[in-house]
This record gives sequence, structure tokens and C-alpha cells, in this order.
Amino acid sequence: MCEKLKQKTLSAGNYLRAFVKWLILATITGGLGGAAISLFRLCINYVTDFRDEHNLIILFLPLAGVVIVFIYRLAGMDKTGTNSVIRAARSEEKVPLALAPLIFIATALTHLFGGSVGRTGAALQIGGSIGELVKKIPRLDETESGIIIMCCMSAVFSALFGTPLAATFFALEVIMVGVIRYSAFIPCLLSSVLAYKITLLFGLEPGLYPLAGAPELSLVVFFKTIAVAVICAAVSIVFCVGIYGAEKGMKKLFKNPYIRVFVGGAVIAALTFLLGTTDYNGVGTRVIAAAVQSGIAAPWAFALKLLFTVITIGAGFKGGEILPALFIGATLGCVLGGVFRVDPGFAAALGMISMFCGVVNCPVASIFFGVEMFGASGIVLFATAAAVSYVMSGYYGLYSSQIIEYSKLDSEQIDVHTKRN
Repeated sequence: MCEKLKQKTLSAGNYLRAFVKWLILATITGGLGGAAISLFRLCINYVTDFRDEHNLIILFLPLAGVVIVFIYRLAGMDKTGTNSVIRAARSEEKVPLALAPLIFIATALTHLFGGSVGRTGAALQIGGSIGELVKKIPRLDETESGIIIMCCMSAVFSALFGTPLAATFFALEVIMVGVIRYSAFIPCLLSSVLAYKITLLFGLEPGLYPLAGAPELSLVVFFKTIAVAVICAAVSIVFCVGIYGAEKGMKKLFKNPYIRVFVGGAVIAALTFLLGTTDYNGVGTRVIAAAVQSGIAAPWAFALKLLFTVITIGAGFKGGEILPALFIGATLGCVLGGVFRVDPGFAAALGMISMFCGVVNCPVASIFFGVEMFGASGIVLFATAAAVSYVMSGYYGLYSSQIIEYSKLDSEQIDVHTKRN
């Protein structure tokens, strides 16, 4: 009897020690990630406002690209990016500490001068560097080190979007699709909530788009949601293939990286002034808001944003791809809403969820993203859009280091990397 009691006490002690350890580590990662991304967001907001007030600065985008290539080559990290962070979460690969300031500066320059990029990829890379720093504090094994990286990914995602649950499951799902490491659940959740709260201390509100409500669930609306998700999934494949194709094609056409980024920047600047609008430069949050909250989007907006983004990233500029994907999803969904006679604002929300799931292959995170971003009234339709997009986007994705562990069609273990071509 005493021996059993002793064993139970020891077991309870182990759980308590593990919980306290991860509580401390999650507090560190959440605090550092939240503070870093708050400063990052403030910087991006400032340079975006400056660019909006001085549109002619876009003419200097080619020169900004040359500077970006130079600093990356000088640091010897021109091949380091978000894929390195994903690999570090499941292996002993290290994320360079210098990556954080590099991607911070390069992304700020890209936004300042009008490149069509987002912020998520940059934030994940900043989080990877923070995780590498935190790993030096305690003695951790390979699995625990991976969880630290995942905590930082959750923290920076949450700090960027203000969606703690989506951030938690994004980190849990994106590393190996089909396998969720539940031992990382509590650490990632703690990190994401703390990071989100820190952004509020900096006066940064989450970029949410609450909807007045969802259409009444009916078979007609259900199948219209499926149609929107199928089309957005197809466009997500085009987006992923387009980015890879632009990178490969421009490298083949312009072997010198300085010439490549200069030409890409010149093309973006020329397109901007030819179209007479800056809607497709930077993130484009105003266009997203108009699509979701007002149900307004130009029929060609999604295609132009796709074009601007694949050229910008293919040329060698730095930033993220997820926010441009959300722009594409919002504007495409809004237009499809008019075609299928669904509220355009709600259809824009469905488009964002579908595109998000299509490019990152994270269905649970996509559902929570929809609930936290737009409200819970449409959760069934959000889940439908995520599920359909997850299957119909095949094995394509933004991150070539992401592993699809199980087939999307059956229970077969396939263990393949996501495709981009």
C-alpha cells in the first residue's frame, strides 16, 4: 500500500515538475515573442503609413531590393528562411540568431518601398531565432527543443493576428500534417495567450473582422460553401506553384541576384503606377476589410495581388506569404459571393479560411482562425470550408519543409514533403 502511494506521489510530482517547467518556459517565449512582434508590427505600421503618404517612394523599390540581397549575402544567410524554422521544430537543426534582425530589417524595407508581401513568414523567422536563444537557457533534449520552437511560433502568430487558439494549433499542425504533438499543447497555448496580451499592452489591437452573423445553415448554403472552398483551394495551388515558379524562372533568367531583385522591383513599381493604385503593395488590409465588412472587391483584385506577390517574392524580397493569401481569399470569396448569391462579406470570410488552409494545410487552425477572426456564428460553414480546402488543395503548400505524414484521402502513412510545382 505504501509502495503504491509512493509511486503515485512520484508520478504526480513528475507531472507537476513538467507543468511548472513549461509554465516558466512558455512565459519566457510568450513574453519575448509578444514584445518582439509588437515592435515589429509598430515598425511595419509606421513604414506603411509613410509609404501611403509618399507614394513616389515606390520608385526606389529596386534599390531597396539590392540592399536586401546585399545584407543577406553579407551575413551568409541568403538560403535561410521559414523552412529552416519548421525543420528546427522537428530536428536538431539550429536557427541562426542573426536571422531575427535580418528579416526584421528586410521585411520593413520591402513594406516601406511597396513590395507585395505579408508579415507572417518574417514573424515566424523572428520566433525561430527567439526559440534558439531560449533553448540555451535550460538543458533540453531534442523533443523539448522542438517544443520551444513551436511555442515561439505560436507566440509570434498570436501576436500578429490576435488569434491565440489558431496560433496554438498552427504550430501543432504545420510541422507534420496529420500528426499533432499534444505534449506541446499547453506550452504553445500559454505562449500564444501571453504574447497576445503583450500586444495589447503596446496598444496594438488584433486585426479581426467580426461579422454581424452567418447565413442560416441550409443544404443550399452548405453546397455553396463547398463551391467557394473548391475554387479557393484551386487558387491556393496556383499561388504556391506561382511563387515557386517565379523564384525558379527568375533565377534562370537573371542569374545575378542583384539584377534579379532590381528587375523584380522595377516591374512592381511600373505595375503600381500603371494601375494607378497602391492597393496591391504591402499587406492590403484596407482591401481585406472592404471585402469582409462591406462586401466590396474588384473582380480582378485577387489575380493582381497574386501577380504582385509572386513577382515580389520570386525576385528575392523578404516578408510573408500568408497575408497576401488572405487578401486573395477575401477578394475572391467576395466576388464568388455575388456569383453564388451568398452574402459577399461572409463569402469573403470563407475565402480567407479556404485560402489559409490551402496554403498551410492546417485544418483545425483554420477553423479556429475563422472563429476568432469573424465570430463563432458561422463555425459549421467555416469547418466545411477548411475541410474541403484541405482535401482539394492536395499536397501543395507554401513551406517545402512541411511534411504530410498521412494521406489526405485515406489512413495510409505517406511521409512526403509538400509540393510547390
